[in-house]
Amino acid sequence: MAEAPADIEALIAQFARLPGLGPRSARRLVLHLLRRRSAQMMPLAEALGRVAAAARDCRTCGNVSTAELCPICADPRRDGAEICVVETVADLWAMERSGAFRGRYHVLGGTLSAFEEVTPEALRIPDLVARARAGEVGEVILALNATLEGQTTAHVIAEALADTGVHVSTLARGVPVGGELDYLDEGTIGAALKARRGV
Repeated sequence: MAEAPADIEALIAQFARLPGLGPRSARRLVLHLLRRRSAQMMPLAEALGRVAAAARDCRTCGNVSTAELCPICADPRRDGAEICVVETVADLWAMERSGAFRGRYHVLGGTLSAFEEVTPEALRIPDLVARARAGEVGEVILALNATLEGQTTAHVIAEALADTGVHVSTLARGVPVGGELDYLDEGTIGAALKARRGV
């Protein structure tokens, strides 16, 4: 027998599916929101509705946005000669928090994986090659996580870009092996970016 009405149990189940939240945390969160319906629950529901209706991938880089171009791609002050390749939007946001990079980005959407059948086309690698061939790009910086999948993906990208004339570099090993950008502090990311090297 359910402890709460079916609709509330369904809401708890939805929250429990989010990363970092299990059934108990989800239940506490929903109870907290129910106690603060007007101050927190209604604004949260409205914000979720707005973002769900408007969110889309930037047509150039793959960053999340509410317009065709994300604010970074739309900013004329950003250096179009440098593209920083990251696995996820979370990694892009981590790079931006560092304040060390003033170029543009390319979000792959993951890494290559034979086990999960993730191919270069699924990762927007052909789109990156097309951007490199367009003429403005001088350097592609591979800011991929220092995991086996990340390094394999970096190797495939470097090969795909080999005949474009674009310089390919990677972050220095100040980023620890097995480390993920989203969990690094801004200083570590900034130092790794400045010490990047050719692939």
